Amino acid sequence: MRQWMLVAGGFFLSVAATALISSNPSVSRRPDRGSSYRGASLTAMPSAFRTGRLVPLTNASSVTRWAPVLRTSVARRAPSFRSARAGTVPARTPEHTTNLVVADGEVVRHGLVWVHVPLAVLPNGTEGWLPRTSLGAWSFIETHLVIDRARLTATLFRAGRAIFHAPVAIGASGTPTPAGTFYIRDRLKGFADPFYGPLAFGTNARSPTLTEWPAGGFIGIHGTDQPSLIPGRVSHGCIRMTNTAITRLGELMPVGTPVTIR
Repeated sequence: MRQWMLVAGGFFLSVAATALISSNPSVSRRPDRGSSYRGASLTAMPSAFRTGRLVPLTNASSVTRWAPVLRTSVARRAPSFRSARAGTVPARTPEHTTNLVVADGEVVRHGLVWVHVPLAVLPNGTEGWLPRTSLGAWSFIETHLVIDRARLTATLFRAGRAIFHAPVAIGASGTPTPAGTFYIRDRLKGFADPFYGPLAFGTNARSPTLTEWPAGGFIGIHGTDQPSLIPGRVSHGCIRMTNTAITRLGELMPVGTPVTIR
């Protein structure tokens, strides 16, 4: 019997962002998404999840599940309310979109389902347990983005097959793009400043060096009005693509997609 899955299309948010001038001329005249849009003015419109589609479940090992966060919750180091805190999971992201988490396992303790999730806290790679009741319905996707810092490339896979490839710019030596396994948790467009290009994806990755920046320096993937810097090592930690590439990626990559930075 053929199995089917619902593939989520992601959700959209229109924002107007005005960036401040960067004080580090060796990197860029303006901060990138690694700065959590420092000084940006964000005017958000209501976001909505796009209806998914049924597709054959061709490669179950490549499937990722994610769910929106219904209410701000405390993640625990073990699946118990008595366990120590691992971090707080807010219902909204710093960009005022609906927060979401991906899950790689669950257990039942005393009649309550707990879900194991990666967190958007430092150090990168921190994980925790959330009660299932704090999350909405599951969505399932087959995409996986791989950022190769040595080759300065981004490759998107669907069900294990490469469907997108592009050169990128990553963090400069003093503000490196962190390695690890992360995920796409929001999608932003409609920037007033062309520096970010037509589209940006937010991740749960955090800069290990820009911790004093508002919201803690989240790493993003976005376009640019300086395509001559691609490929290169020039950003505050964010991953930049040409506007043509980020637009194409936006057609292929939904929120919830896991991101491996190696």
